[in-house]
Amino acid sequence: MRRTLTPDLGRRHIVAGLSAAAAMTVAAKAHAQARIATPRATEGPYYPVEWQGDIDNDLIVVRGEAAKAQGQVAHVGGRVLGLDGQPLAGATVEIWQCDINGIYRHPADEREGRKRDAGFQGRGRAITDGSGRYTFRTLRPVAYANRTPHIHYRVATADGRTLTTQMYIEGEALNSKDFLLNWIRDPQQRAAVLVRFAPADGLEPGAQAASFDIVLA
Repeated sequence: MRRTLTPDLGRRHIVAGLSAAAAMTVAAKAHAQARIATPRATEGPYYPVEWQGDIDNDLIVVRGEAAKAQGQVAHVGGRVLGLDGQPLAGATVEIWQCDINGIYRHPADEREGRKRDAGFQGRGRAITDGSGRYTFRTLRPVAYANRTPHIHYRVATADGRTLTTQMYIEGEALNSKDFLLNWIRDPQQRAAVLVRFAPADGLEPGAQAASFDIVLA
């Protein structure tokens, strides 16, 4: 004989199902809210004035130059995500940083006998793939003047959102004195822009690697 649920038992199952669905919704919202948006930062005075010629995601080798960049090679990559954790495909990611001598590829910084390393591209551009991923082959950043080592980022998504930020090296002694890094008061947001550089001989002898996810609110 086929058993049937009593009306009360059926209602209990329905209520239990609705409660579970509500709990999952709350958990999903809590997870999204727990994701930390990458803090904004100033573009700085040395945003590249020209994006002509070699502007790919390999900053170590410049087309037309015989020598590659001086300094320690670093493979930097990560994902561009929304606050909900969804990958943002087709986003344009730009980076720029100083060379091994602390000089930017910018006419305002190449002055008074300061000559940049012509073998270092100085700026690069990549487009995120379907998983929101980007990669760059660049230099482990170095300190200059009163700044701790950092790499500038600018992200522009396909739907028109933009974010300018800076990435820093976890454990650098100068971090505690850097005015822009210390301007980030929220400990979680501060932690979001500090990344660990680790040996990556498997990618390239003597190179390092770091992972930096960028979350847009």
